[in-house]
Amino acid sequence: MTHVEILDAARDRADGYKVDVSRGERIGRVSSEWFSRPADERYLSLADLYAAVHGRTERSRTRTVESAAIQVEASRDDAERLALMLPGSDAPVAPTHWSFGQLASLVGAPATYLRQLPAPLAGINLQYGLTSHRAEQVKTLEIDDGRIELRAVTGPDYGRYLNSQPVSPTVH
Repeated sequence: MTHVEILDAARDRADGYKVDVSRGERIGRVSSEWFSRPADERYLSLADLYAAVHGRTERSRTRTVESAAIQVEASRDDAERLALMLPGSDAPVAPTHWSFGQLASLVGAPATYLRQLPAPLAGINLQYGLTSHRAEQVKTLEIDDGRIELRAVTGPDYGRYLNSQPVSPTVH
């Protein structure tokens, strides 16, 4: 037989929901994932999370480009740095771990293997894949955080939800 316990959530109208730290359990995996985030991504309140999401939305843009027009830049002088030049951009964009994996997947290359190579060698392989693979339209999500990051590469019909409203502390 299943036992179900219904608890009333204590809610203060002015401050929202309150957490009773004397109840529940500590799940170490969740805590370690939070602590493994960069310091600027450890949000301690809904207002902090909202400010970060809203700011990121304001500094981002999406656009559709042809995959074969993406140019990969890598230098022998810096074996760790790989950048991309997107059509119509004056500055290179830095792929994130996620977007690099999406680009590798697009051209059928094993992202895990490419990540183990020095940037110039990975760049040659990725560039070959982008130019020899059938060209297709891809949608990019670029965010300017002091340097322009390529956060995602998806199909042109992919819907992206960048609105900060779900985490807004004023929405009830």
